[in-house]
Amino acid sequence: MNSVEEKYQALQNILASYKAVAVAYSGGVDSSLLVYVAHEVLGEKALAVTAIAPMVPDQELDDARNFCKHYGIHQVFCKPEVMELEEVRHNAPDRCYVCKKGIFAELFSLARNHGINLIADGSNLDDLGDYRPGRKALKELGVKIPLQEAGFTKADIRTLSQQLGLPTWNKQSNACLATRFPYGTELTEEKLTLVDRAETILTNLGFSQLRVRVHGDVARIEVSTDQFNRVVQNSVREVIVKELKALGFVYVALDLAGYSSGSMNATIDTSQA
Repeated sequence: MNSVEEKYQALQNILASYKAVAVAYSGGVDSSLLVYVAHEVLGEKALAVTAIAPMVPDQELDDARNFCKHYGIHQVFCKPEVMELEEVRHNAPDRCYVCKKGIFAELFSLARNHGINLIADGSNLDDLGDYRPGRKALKELGVKIPLQEAGFTKADIRTLSQQLGLPTWNKQSNACLATRFPYGTELTEEKLTLVDRAETILTNLGFSQLRVRVHGDVARIEVSTDQFNRVVQNSVREVIVKELKALGFVYVALDLAGYSSGSMNATIDTSQA
């Protein structure tokens, strides 16, 4: 098994072979490392392309802007109208595939307008073990996956990010806000904003690695089990209930199973992904 340093060198070599690349940059842990190393290797031939969409948390966009500004990385934006896509709007099981294909088509157009024909995504090896229908869209569009090619796991990415002094090394992993709703639930910009605000409340209270799943008028909170004691402390619990009810939720519940990435996938057959 290669060391993180060997994987870092492999990543640099892969990126250098591209000559020029646009990194699909979300502001998350993985794409932050990728865009940083791409800029390190290719300089002005590395471009950060960022999609502004209702299912992207506001804080992620702010983080992405600040990261690129801090490191002098050229960043451009597009605003794909993904909510006009029926499969996205109705949160179909193939929503991620349809949404990802629509977003990356826009990112390709944006990159080409800046003279770059290659786009790289920040997926890592751990993503191969989860239900990710968007992978099919990336493959069909010819998107490069250099972190996987270089052998990076999520743990490797955090380790190297820390070694490089990147502020994202211990950042919570975030996901598309549409994943907070059961499949078949109609999505609106208002609902997506609602869940973003609910999770911001918990984040501001000091909780990490969390999700607020929405079941009608019920907010189902997922946090790691080691944070349970703090959630139920009266002073904290009362604030959570008050603030989430102020957003419009009637019931506020804690999922005793704890935080689970992709927990909404339990209701569908993921074997064909």
